[in-house]
Amino acid sequence: MPQLDEALVDDLDEVQRLDSRGHLRALATAGAQVREAAHLAVEAGVDRLDREERPRAVLVAALGGSAVVGEVLTVLAEAHSPVPVSQRAAGPLPAWVGPMDLVVAVSLSGRAPGPLGLAAEAGRRGAQLVTVGAAESPLADVTARARGLHVPVPRGVVSSRTSLWSLLTPVLVASATLGVIDLPTPVLDDLADRLDAQAEACRPSSECFVNPAKIAAQTLVGTVPVVLGDGPLMGVAAHRAVAGLARTARIPAMYGSLPDAASQVVATFGGPYTAAGGQGVSASSGGRGAPGGRDIFADPFLDAPEEPPLGLLMLREGGRDIPPAQSSLADLVLQEAHDVGVRVHEVSSEAGHPAVRLAEVMALTDFLSTYAALGLGLDPSTNPHVANLRAAGHP
Repeated sequence: MPQLDEALVDDLDEVQRLDSRGHLRALATAGAQVREAAHLAVEAGVDRLDREERPRAVLVAALGGSAVVGEVLTVLAEAHSPVPVSQRAAGPLPAWVGPMDLVVAVSLSGRAPGPLGLAAEAGRRGAQLVTVGAAESPLADVTARARGLHVPVPRGVVSSRTSLWSLLTPVLVASATLGVIDLPTPVLDDLADRLDAQAEACRPSSECFVNPAKIAAQTLVGTVPVVLGDGPLMGVAAHRAVAGLARTARIPAMYGSLPDAASQVVATFGGPYTAAGGQGVSASSGGRGAPGGRDIFADPFLDAPEEPPLGLLMLREGGRDIPPAQSSLADLVLQEAHDVGVRVHEVSSEAGHPAVRLAEVMALTDFLSTYAALGLGLDPSTNPHVANLRAAGHP
């Protein structure tokens, strides 16, 4: 069973040696990415969208590591906006898209065939077009011909996994300007500050017993991991987290969000990866235990079966406005997990605007997957199997 090497992730020289392309350092720039991307959006002319009417509908064209942009915009728009938001990775462009609609295309390189093709077709149909990607790229050219708005990403940015906020911030700013989401200007400052604080807490020099991302990685490495958001907002963070675990740490995982995934996740507690096949730690230790069937002396880690145990990472929103039903269901799932010896770790955001809550949790899980890779002796920046796909022409 794989185990995270604590000494390795606390050894700065070894971390630097393994992290060949500065993955950790790039993640730490998230707050700066927000500030720079907001400035680039203004320079590109995002203010001119003030004169435009709110679109009838929004389609986000993005794939791979950039697809989370559409997920974030969708969940932020659901709460307040009358404008529906959908997303698509590749063509064909839906038949309903026309001059009254907005298409947002995101591609770090500006060359991804899916978003590029969707943007080109949107331009031909006269739809409003906002794009984010490399300057002087095919995507920028398509936008210029359609008289749309293209926001360039900073030069030198090479990975969507570490430059999320360079891609997402211009989309949030443009969407707020058009009235698609509610995002007052001070929120971006708060968001950038929260990302800075998370980068400080998760810095490589912060040791395993205090670094929140390293602690979470310790819990999940060596398990069959499930990442669960306590609602739709944290469901987006959960999807981002499993993508990071797979792509960065090479750890396959499943994700879900409450309330929809409650039964699906709890059902796994009765399977082969929990103590005594889901009967609880007392059953696995011969039936001794406290009232209610739990053994007060049992160690869910030592008494679990030899197979990798189930791990649960619960992502939760903080703040007084969280619906009681959301909190109570999350508590119930956690109790069920504890009862059968699941390795449980909770991550909770502080109060704030939904975008800020989401940013805080996604930043931590980005660091989590990176430390998981490093603790397994893997380079988080590169993967030869993914390189083979790209060499064959797959984005």
